[in-house]
Amino acid sequence: MTIHASLPRRAVAELVGTAGLLVVVIGSGIQAADLSRDTGVALVANSLASAIGLGLIITLFGPLSGAHLNPVVTLTSWWARRTGGEGLGGREALVYTAAQTAGAIGGAVLAEVMFGRAPGTFSTQIRAGGHLLVGEIVATAGLVLVIQGLERIGRPKLIPTAVAAYIAAAIWFTSSGSFANPAGTIGRAFSDSFTGIAPQSLPGFIAAQVVGGVLGLALAALLYGSTRRGDQVAPADVVGVTGPAGAVSPVGPAYETIG
Repeated sequence: MTIHASLPRRAVAELVGTAGLLVVVIGSGIQAADLSRDTGVALVANSLASAIGLGLIITLFGPLSGAHLNPVVTLTSWWARRTGGEGLGGREALVYTAAQTAGAIGGAVLAEVMFGRAPGTFSTQIRAGGHLLVGEIVATAGLVLVIQGLERIGRPKLIPTAVAAYIAAAIWFTSSGSFANPAGTIGRAFSDSFTGIAPQSLPGFIAAQVVGGVLGLALAALLYGSTRRGDQVAPADVVGVTGPAGAVSPVGPAYETIG
């Protein structure tokens, strides 16, 4: 069921949802690092907790705001509207992005406080190098393609599970650890922990994420076609799509997000 909520309520949902996501990501990272000195074991714990928490948050907030939790996902919704589909207007996209960023910072600070650490301490983990930026482009492009692909073949109910599974996998198969979320990346700069990123590394990561988002949109359009108001989704079989792409819901693909 989709709830037709006002923009302020949707903004609160985006703020709370993104804050919850950062609490899960950073909190599980702190806990994992405290319990094990084995980086691999810590990463397993962090990726599993992040995926489970992400899936639950998308399921809970998806019917209310679309559960974007990610400015790149909001950008895809805005672009869908610009190109004749349904999605967010410019003002809504700005409000969503501001709410997501504020929520990410608040969630990071809350996670630090919850574990008895000094809040507001910037991360010292410098994440630099062209290979890491390529990893972020791949991670973000894949995320957008998963969301857009499932939406366009008429299977949006699979998005919470698919996105959670994708993020869990991308944390491992990308060199960057799959931040894939500008708001989340900014939030993680406020935690000098296992999952943090130094402020000086933010510009490169965020730029790579934007590039990845554009690439993901282009791939979705190439593979599944563009979305237009009034398009009908034909049933898709196991082999592929048998009809034109489906329309996007008013707040963007229902259950959109990133970790």
